[in-house]
Amino acid sequence: MRILHVFRAPVGGLFRHVFDLAKAQSQMGHDVGIICDANTGGETANARLKELKECCSLGVARIEMSRLPGLGDAISARRVAEYGAGKNFDIIHGHGAKGGAYARFAAGRMGAKSIYTPHGGSLHYSWSSASGALFLGVEKMLLSRTDGLVFVCEYERKAFAEKIGLGSVCNVVVHNGLWPQEFVPATLADNPTDILFIGELRKLKGVDVLINALARHPGATATIVGDGPDRQAFETLAKTLGLAPRITFTGAMPAKSAFGLGRLMVVPSRAESFPYIVLEAVAAHKPLLASDVGGIGEVLPPEQMVKAEDVGALADKIGLFMDDPTNFENTAVKSAKELKSRINTDAMARDICAFYNRCMESASSCSSAA
Repeated sequence: MRILHVFRAPVGGLFRHVFDLAKAQSQMGHDVGIICDANTGGETANARLKELKECCSLGVARIEMSRLPGLGDAISARRVAEYGAGKNFDIIHGHGAKGGAYARFAAGRMGAKSIYTPHGGSLHYSWSSASGALFLGVEKMLLSRTDGLVFVCEYERKAFAEKIGLGSVCNVVVHNGLWPQEFVPATLADNPTDILFIGELRKLKGVDVLINALARHPGATATIVGDGPDRQAFETLAKTLGLAPRITFTGAMPAKSAFGLGRLMVVPSRAESFPYIVLEAVAAHKPLLASDVGGIGEVLPPEQMVKAEDVGALADKIGLFMDDPTNFENTAVKSAKELKSRINTDAMARDICAFYNRCMESASSCSSAA
């Protein structure tokens, strides 16, 4: 098959998903191309995209894609269509709200089947807000241009069905995958902190919830890895609560390099879809606590989850770990073994390619899929 992946920002879990999927599809013998934004991701993204360019036979193209909706979207969608025209693509797979919109507008002109994976995106919004009504309204309008929907977890499919509707569009759930070499226990640093957070520093990720929970444990320490628009607000909160000496903000670094910096990994998000950081932490045998949001419950047992935004519940779970980490450590080993048996990048790519083939068949055979 000839496959074009379209997405906006070469950062975070969405980029990780596209990177792994494109690489695995290329290894399967498919011709793969990439289009993403030209102005985001920095040197880290440049290096990763260079790596993709070496394995994707149809190359990597970068064009301007704005983060917020605007008149520039029409120009970007047209440029995607122009790039794909005449190249005989079988599939154009859009990822995230922007990538999904551009892919579905371009598909007709390219003569390709349009596939869309939300990766959370617009699904984090509600119809009750003006911005939510705009984003979800666009999603509903684009449904008629969609040949197939790939969801990264069952939660995402249910949210899409409730907020937008599936209609008769072919759809499938394929969990994100990991490479076999990722299932290696992380080695703790010489002086690890008690708690570790890795992720984007914005309110959605619940870093403030973690900081407030930490305040209930005098003497407990934390390392917060990442960067983002709310970093200054979180640092100010830590100072206000008198926690600055006990919390280290490191800035962004690869998760693999950060796993050893703390003993208990905490993912206190207010909303998620199916975050890679949870999969990566489990594969690294990290004792883990996470909010019960999105598709996290499809991976973690109930004892490793807490109600989102519940400072008291999170503080209580942290206290259990501080008193006796053995149960958490044993659960981490068990979870890693279980996850390895069912989360695999090659299987993810095979299942998605099988879905592509189904979508290229007659409409009747596709619409019955679930």
